[in-house]
Amino acid sequence: MTQADKAAIPRGFYLVMAAQFFSSLADNALLIAAIALIQQLHGPSWMAPMAKWSFALSYVLLAAFVGAFADSLPKGRVMFFTNTVKVAGCLMMFWYGSFGLPTHYQVYLIILAYAVVGIGAAAYSPAKYGIVTEMLPPALLVKGNSWIEGLTVISILLGVMMGGALITPTVANWVLSLRLVPNLHTPAEAAILVIAWVYVIAAIFNLLIPKTGVVYPPQHTNPVKLVREFGRYIGILWRDKLGQISLAVTTLFWGAGATLQMVVIEWGGQHLGLTLDESSILMGVASIGTIGGAMLAGRVPLKKALMTLPMGVVMGLVVLLMPMVENMVAVYILLIMIGALGGFFVVPMNALLQHRGHVLLSAGHSIAVQNFNEQLNILLMVATYSLMLWLGIRINVIIVMFGLLVAGFMIAIIRWNVANQRRNPQILDQIGHNGYGTALNKANAAAET
Repeated sequence: MTQADKAAIPRGFYLVMAAQFFSSLADNALLIAAIALIQQLHGPSWMAPMAKWSFALSYVLLAAFVGAFADSLPKGRVMFFTNTVKVAGCLMMFWYGSFGLPTHYQVYLIILAYAVVGIGAAAYSPAKYGIVTEMLPPALLVKGNSWIEGLTVISILLGVMMGGALITPTVANWVLSLRLVPNLHTPAEAAILVIAWVYVIAAIFNLLIPKTGVVYPPQHTNPVKLVREFGRYIGILWRDKLGQISLAVTTLFWGAGATLQMVVIEWGGQHLGLTLDESSILMGVASIGTIGGAMLAGRVPLKKALMTLPMGVVMGLVVLLMPMVENMVAVYILLIMIGALGGFFVVPMNALLQHRGHVLLSAGHSIAVQNFNEQLNILLMVATYSLMLWLGIRINVIIVMFGLLVAGFMIAIIRWNVANQRRNPQILDQIGHNGYGTALNKANAAAET
């Protein structure tokens, strides 16, 4: 990043990045702790991905409402309030044994608690990404997203490694020996307690984020009207020739990424014979590649974002190599390659989608539409993966199906984009336009005439 670019980025943006880092760090560490609790209670293997599924469900169910909430208050305050909800879910998981439930129901309580964390995350996300478009001009969106996505991936890397480290006997016994609270008995409980404090650190950064001065029109509070309008927002982004491509790519990527996260844990156990804490390191290794890919993507101008689409096809094909490797060095190299390819093509597409969403709708509403589509795909893909595990399908067979699916869909999206540009050669000229809510303003003006 040049000195000019650094000067153009306001100081408050770094506070947003810090808040996002710690909140995401805790989210990912808590997933490992939740899986450890499920294993501790002897839950079946298909229950672990259902924790991730419950997290995504919150995004889908609240999608029509969180955009309006994010645009109704300064986004730093929204991030603080929603981070508090995450803390509540974390503590609910910590006290899983305090409700007098039988063991088999305690497993479902853990999944419910992670769903509460998902509620906080669902409302947190439009504010987190929306404030990026409020703070940065279009020319810096790819660079800004590169920083945000890079830090998010670092938080995933460190989060899963932190979760894995906290449940190892050495670290867990040390935390338990501190006797921080009464009735602290197991490694998973010790991990959750530490993770709750990470959420508190994120909350402090949330409170320090300055107001951007962007004020949106008063938001509706009628649930029926919000749902109806949200459906209109979805239609606006899917009809836009740039929005539909970037939305299709990010929807596929995040659904595939969430599923791959769970696949790697099971693959580490079935194919490589690793424990949960060791498999969590594999997830972190893939994230190292994503960091590198995301940082390289920061060099891609917004107008050339669509040129990164072929990397998605390559990523799907590289996934097909996973069942062929057993040597740990080869495993690490392969996972880094998969992560790098994913990070390189998704960051520009994410920036393009945020730009078009901000221009057509608003920061909060466009991110809510993005989250709805991405999390709906996560629900579909993770549920399908859980069903495959329940049916007893071997993990290497699942991986081959997964890789072919990703590559096939990316080829279809590339053909779709080529057809769009053939019909409208001036489509790329729309990238970089300023303003926000243009599609809504036109629709409102038409309704008044």
